Amino acid sequence: MSESDHSSDFNTPRLVVKKVLAKLQHEGDGAVVRRGIGRSDLRNLDPFLMLDEFSVSPPAGFPDHPHRGFETVTYMLQGAVTHQDFAGHKGTIRTGDVQWMTAGRGIIHSEMPAGEGPQKGLQLWINLSSNDKMIEPRYQELTSDAIPSAENDGVEVRVIAGESMGVRSPVYTRTPTMYLDFSLKPRAQIHQSIPEGWNSFVYVIEGEGVFGTRNSSPVSAHHVLVLGPGEGLSVWNRSSKPLRFILVGGQPLNEAVVQHGPFVMNTQAEIDQTIEDYYYYKNGFENAKYWRSQ
Repeated sequence: MSESDHSSDFNTPRLVVKKVLAKLQHEGDGAVVRRGIGRSDLRNLDPFLMLDEFSVSPPAGFPDHPHRGFETVTYMLQGAVTHQDFAGHKGTIRTGDVQWMTAGRGIIHSEMPAGEGPQKGLQLWINLSSNDKMIEPRYQELTSDAIPSAENDGVEVRVIAGESMGVRSPVYTRTPTMYLDFSLKPRAQIHQSIPEGWNSFVYVIEGEGVFGTRNSSPVSAHHVLVLGPGEGLSVWNRSSKPLRFILVGGQPLNEAVVQHGPFVMNTQAEIDQTIEDYYYYKNGFENAKYWRSQ
């Protein structure tokens, strides 16, 4: 194989080592998701616990539910979702907006569609280290026009976290993370570096692209591509239609993961304690006793 079969940008390009189709399943109250990470054939990809592409139409949604021990990143692709939690935080996440929620020691919240018809987006769960699992909850919210972006040679990137094409996101990632939304016009290509040692993946939102090496087969929408080690990822859009995908990478925590639904800790004893805290309204769940979303 000649050097040109790879990319002149990377001596060691990241190649696709696993491809998973995100299949439809039901979640919440009548919502439909395509789960790419957090299922039997891709349980997790340290530090990532789950990736859903969701579609929710009224009256369906994600009514009151808890979280502990990780972060959720909600990125709206179409429509809007209204969020409210038991600490009084509320707001609407609209098309192109991102909400980076650190659940920490505990949050109970609801996520419900804010308009008629399907409201669509991506939700990524990022694990927190054992040192950070019981921190106070916090939010980082960016409206669409506040997300840094750049455009060059038929490539547009929206930088939700990390850095690309000379622009950097203001989002603080407690677990070091990059989250890039790329759009490639026909015949465009991109060569994006990824920090050494980080785990990374692609999720194709629309269109089809060639990932890793020039001679690999095109991959279509709704696939997760797990990337192997290397300096970065090369992508080519050889089709006649636009290609849109997210590239996500994170520094692995290399810690035990014990998950019970929306609770993610390091040991079974911590999960047992979390369930007790939740049912008895303590250690971060105090506000749950009298709160219900409106």
